[in-house]
Amino acid sequence: MQQPDDGPDHLHSLLADAPSFASADAPAGIAVASDDYDSPWKDVIQHAFPEFMEFYFPDAAARIDWAEGHEFLETELRQVVRDAELGRRHADVLARVTSLTGTTEHVYVHVEVQGGRESDFTRRMFVYHYRLFDRFDAPVASLAVLADDDPLWRPDTFTFEALGLFHTVQFGVAKLLDHEHRLVQLQEDDNPFALVTAAHLLTRRTRNDAWQRYEAKLRLIRLLYRQGWERQQVLDLFAVLDWMMSLPTTLQQRLWQDVDEMDQEKRMAYVTTWEQRGIEKGLEKGREMGLEQGQILGQAALLERLLTRRFGPLPEEFRASLAAGSREQLQLWGDRMLDAASLSEVFGRH
Repeated sequence: MQQPDDGPDHLHSLLADAPSFASADAPAGIAVASDDYDSPWKDVIQHAFPEFMEFYFPDAAARIDWAEGHEFLETELRQVVRDAELGRRHADVLARVTSLTGTTEHVYVHVEVQGGRESDFTRRMFVYHYRLFDRFDAPVASLAVLADDDPLWRPDTFTFEALGLFHTVQFGVAKLLDHEHRLVQLQEDDNPFALVTAAHLLTRRTRNDAWQRYEAKLRLIRLLYRQGWERQQVLDLFAVLDWMMSLPTTLQQRLWQDVDEMDQEKRMAYVTTWEQRGIEKGLEKGREMGLEQGQILGQAALLERLLTRRFGPLPEEFRASLAAGSREQLQLWGDRMLDAASLSEVFGRH
């Protein structure tokens, strides 16, 4: 695996491009708040689509010519489904791939991650299927990852009859609960979606025990750092874990500390959880001031964290400079920090 660069461009990337990880604060106590997943699923699917297909739909993955690449069609998908927003879904992805078999070169793959049992699910999948077929005039493979709690719910077809004639569409279905018996093996698998599946199963197991969830979440984060995945995959997967495995505030804060210490021990080149927390807080404060200002506040929070780690607690004058700094100044100070021997050198005060 190619390791992330530690130079100035990498620092700019950490300051400007890292996503904020949503972490729902649960009430203090033993029970854990209700769980949700939402958009992090889409990010990790889009950044590791071949691995997603190989883990959940291996037969279909074997029929795709991955050497020809794949393309996500976000705008086209939104146009097709904009007036059919039914049900609660964790992700909705459309990709164009090249088939190894058949007479048609391109195949359109529609993926849904479905969060709960829904009576109208197969009808919605059918509607999306025929709309996509009509839009592209090409074969469509409709796939669903079922993240619900009902082991008997396995909707994989939609059929209707008219005047004795039947029309049927079949969907590919992957049930996360089917991996329950191989939870240990999932944590040893190098496919990132094995870790995602393990997180889902451990979230269910620890629904009423916050301390066990804390231990499970920390264990998965340690495994995440040991796999040697690319930086973006690590960030995407951490976002999924952090979103799935919500903790009470006190345990969440303890987790931040544990992961921060783990980062220091391993000298990871990734953005640490504490630094992400700084970006998140900056963005929260800046929402009312507009997206650009919120990003600047997030950059300032991260740079303050990095400077404190290197030089110790910052005097008030330097903290004030960070709070008032522009995007260009923050980037300049970030560059200087790499070689500076003192805070005065970083801020150009001699």
